[in-house]
Amino acid sequence: MLILRRRMGESVLLGDDIEIEVLEVAHGRVKLGIKAPPEVSVLRKEIQEAAAHNLAAARAVANGCLRRLMDTLRCSPAARR
Repeated sequence: MLILRRRMGESVLLGDDIEIEVLEVAHGRVKLGIKAPPEVSVLRKEIQEAAAHNLAAARAVANGCLRRLMDTLRCSPAARR
């Protein structure tokens, strides 16, 4: 891991086309600006982890259970309204 110190307004370059700039530092928090080409995905780590967790949970649902749930919803009185 590379560790750098940057002040407000200073940047770090990743390759030729990604720039990370320190926009604000206040109350123990840092606001970063990231310039990257559209084909580069930029996500907060917790969002990526939540998406992976949700995908794993969705894959864990057995097809039979999903079919039974769909059948139940189709046959319920509320679904007929």
